[in-house]
Amino acid sequence: MMRGRSLGPRFRWLWSAYAVSAFGTWLGFGAFPLLAILVLHAGPLAVSALAAVGPAVGALVAVPLGPWVDRRRKRPVMVGMDLVRFAALVSVPGAYALGLLSFAQLLVVSVVVAAADITFTSASGAFLKGLVAPEDLLLANGRFEATNWTATALGPPLGGAAFAVLGPVTSVIANAVSFLLSALGIRAIKGDEPRPRTTAPLRARDLADGWRLLLTHPGLRPLFFNVLLFNGLIMGTEPLLAVLMLKDLGFAPWQYGLAFAVPCLGGLAGSRLTPRLVERFGRHRVLVTAGAARACWLLALAFLPAGAAGLGYVMVVELGIIVCCSVFNPVLATYRLEQLPADRVARTLSAWSVSTKASIAAMTALWGVLAGFTGSRVAIGIAGVLVLATPFLLPRRDRTPVAA
Repeated sequence: MMRGRSLGPRFRWLWSAYAVSAFGTWLGFGAFPLLAILVLHAGPLAVSALAAVGPAVGALVAVPLGPWVDRRRKRPVMVGMDLVRFAALVSVPGAYALGLLSFAQLLVVSVVVAAADITFTSASGAFLKGLVAPEDLLLANGRFEATNWTATALGPPLGGAAFAVLGPVTSVIANAVSFLLSALGIRAIKGDEPRPRTTAPLRARDLADGWRLLLTHPGLRPLFFNVLLFNGLIMGTEPLLAVLMLKDLGFAPWQYGLAFAVPCLGGLAGSRLTPRLVERFGRHRVLVTAGAARACWLLALAFLPAGAAGLGYVMVVELGIIVCCSVFNPVLATYRLEQLPADRVARTLSAWSVSTKASIAAMTALWGVLAGFTGSRVAIGIAGVLVLATPFLLPRRDRTPVAA
């Protein structure tokens, strides 16, 4: 059985670093919009720009960094990106203490953090592929997935409480410190990292190499488009669901937070169950089944009722989405790493992340406009119908060779 098997001390350091930064990130979730609204008195347009423009520009900045990472040892890059995120975030409480905090600073910091996030993720994926044996990749990704859902369940409520009780920059400080601790954890990983296969100077055509691989790979191409459409529709309707629950149906803010925090525990259960499901049914069957099942829930949110029944209703629906995603995500991450050539892992993961963020930003903007004409409930329903088409983008057969 896969469950309980040790992946060695080097992986434990990497996992610990991931856990610390994940909890820090979710503790600081929503801190910038709250600072913009409550401290800088920003309006809806400015807050929306902070939520969308910052990550979108950060993704654009990260485009050349994927091929750059492939030409360098991954552990120093990961440490460097952690330190960049620490420095950027710690500037916020520093400016606040001096009375110099501005909206422009929050926007710049969000761009820097978004670019560093993508670069760190691409480097860590390449590093993980060389750190653990191929047969242990699913177990490793399952542990990361379980950690992320645990942090998602616990972080935002604790961060909100810290904001209210300890001050408006407390959760930002915690997030910054988490990246510093992550850097120290990654530095503690012993052993030599082999030199990268690719050392040639960066060329203009290398910038598109990650997308070129994704679009020509018979197994990754349908999964790539599936994830772009699914994530865009799910995340693009999140603001509309907030309007529906908080404004139209009169849910209290604590009820809204509870409705999403509690189902995240289902992600912990699903990710822990994934290795056993793959062992019993096979990777491809689990990937396709979970990928199809996760598309069946969004439409139900268009019929969300009010009151206590509505709170229970949204929890059940979110639980269904999260459990399916928590099974699908580690299997996808493992398959993707297996298929990518070692010298092009970072640039391809970077291309995947940039595309996903761009899709979410575009869908969020588009569905915001749509909701202005139809209302939040109808717009969510349209997204729910469209997401039912995403299973048709899943690969029907697993016939792709494993990359070197």
